[in-house]
Amino acid sequence: MQQIASIVAPLATTIAALIVASNLGARITGAGFIIFTVGSIGWCLLGYATGQDNLLWQNIILTGLNLFGVWRWLGWQRRIEEGGAKAAKDSKGEPSETLFPVSLLTKAKIVTKDGEDLGKAVDAMAGCGSGRIAYLVVAEGGVAGVGETLRRLPWTGCMAGEDGVTAPVARQDFCKLEALEPDNWPAR
Repeated sequence: MQQIASIVAPLATTIAALIVASNLGARITGAGFIIFTVGSIGWCLLGYATGQDNLLWQNIILTGLNLFGVWRWLGWQRRIEEGGAKAAKDSKGEPSETLFPVSLLTKAKIVTKDGEDLGKAVDAMAGCGSGRIAYLVVAEGGVAGVGETLRRLPWTGCMAGEDGVTAPVARQDFCKLEALEPDNWPAR
């Protein structure tokens, strides 16, 4: 048991940390917390088997926190995301404007009218009084912030949908848009 726990515990903890740090949505983050739970149980077994009380008790606490993470991401957050998706879907049949969950603007895939991939929305800037979206901040290239270029995509002409945002620009024009520093975005 000690030998299995000494392999499973660090492996599960490392994989779970990578998954959770990637922030790929409620279901994937929730799966990361399930793996974290497996890891913390492995650390508990290792602490018990080796007589390391501090390791045992620390990981009993972490197991509880990881179970909270499972509930938070696979229970609560998943339900919130489903609520937004249902409201968006149901609004299509209403006589008023179709709705979309604004949280989409922090993770949506951005494509051209022809479906060509431009990048991923990382945030949006909106007017405090009007609530109107001024622009999206879109990350292109790179992985998880390394090697990514942030671009300011004006909201004018953009269309939000179930699967992401369609931009009114061609790929070559998008590449000419203003590049942003991660910590210095324009006020207008």
